[in-house]
Amino acid sequence: WPGYLAGEIARWVYQKQVRTIEEFTTLSKKHRNFLQLHFEVGRVEPVQVSTSADGTRKYLFPAQGERYIETVYMPEAKRHTVCVSSQVGCKLGCAFCMTARQGFEAHLSARDIVNQVLSIEEVEKVTNLVFMGMGEPFDTTDQVLKALEIITSDYGLQISPRKINVSTVGLLPGMKRFVLESNCNLAISLHSPFAEERLQLMPIEKAYPIAEVVATLKSLPFDKQRRISFEYILFRGINDTPKHVNQLARLLNGLRCRINLLRFHTIPDSPLQGCSDAELNQFRDLLVQKGITTTVRASRGEDILAACGLLSTQEFHKKQMP
Repeated sequence: WPGYLAGEIARWVYQKQVRTIEEFTTLSKKHRNFLQLHFEVGRVEPVQVSTSADGTRKYLFPAQGERYIETVYMPEAKRHTVCVSSQVGCKLGCAFCMTARQGFEAHLSARDIVNQVLSIEEVEKVTNLVFMGMGEPFDTTDQVLKALEIITSDYGLQISPRKINVSTVGLLPGMKRFVLESNCNLAISLHSPFAEERLQLMPIEKAYPIAEVVATLKSLPFDKQRRISFEYILFRGINDTPKHVNQLARLLNGLRCRINLLRFHTIPDSPLQGCSDAELNQFRDLLVQKGITTTVRASRGEDILAACGLLSTQEFHKKQMP
């Protein structure tokens, strides 16, 4: 086939966002018939949508057989962000996360990831993308990089890499590939600068210590337009003291980055407690005094269990079992 037809097919799928091959009207009938015999567009519609009082919307998508994933759309005045999932469940066991309690069930394909953007009602409004939903992106690096190529490319969704943030607990092999093979922004789940304390919150600390993750980041090439951020959930009486501020300043010294402070969204039977807004703001001010750009991230969609750490489709899976 002539090479230009690849671009035509991509435009119909990703930019015109058609749902059937018959709609590829710039291709001959012969070519369309062949494609219909061997391929499908692959769009999968959500089976449930929940809307929060703050305008956040949570979509439930089928994926990987009789399983489900959740995707969150967050509208703001000048920004419309989609939070996508990269796995069904997660295997990393972070103590503050409902997805971790679900356990790992399946990796998502690039199609599953891209579909979360293409198949929401607000697809035409989307300006930003975060890989902060269910799963660890660098536990399935090949599929995430493939999805990012489609999402950012001229033939694909044409979303700027500067508008995309991929979050990881610090899986170094995948993180290194991402830095070298992508131009998107990177976020690291930190939550404590002290190894033993972080290990209690995040078992990944044993395999990939945060000190090693930060040292690796300092050795990798980042241009000035590319952002590195650290996610830090503030837990009362655990990681909220001045000594944590001082250690964070030592750990991140020499690395151009920012810290995003997050509220802890309570999960059942957890001994962890969140901090008040005043405590979050005080911790932020102490970090700023140390020269670290720090913001308090607003919570979105907590009333529909769409906020950070609350995504889980375990109950939906149980309903599908005979």
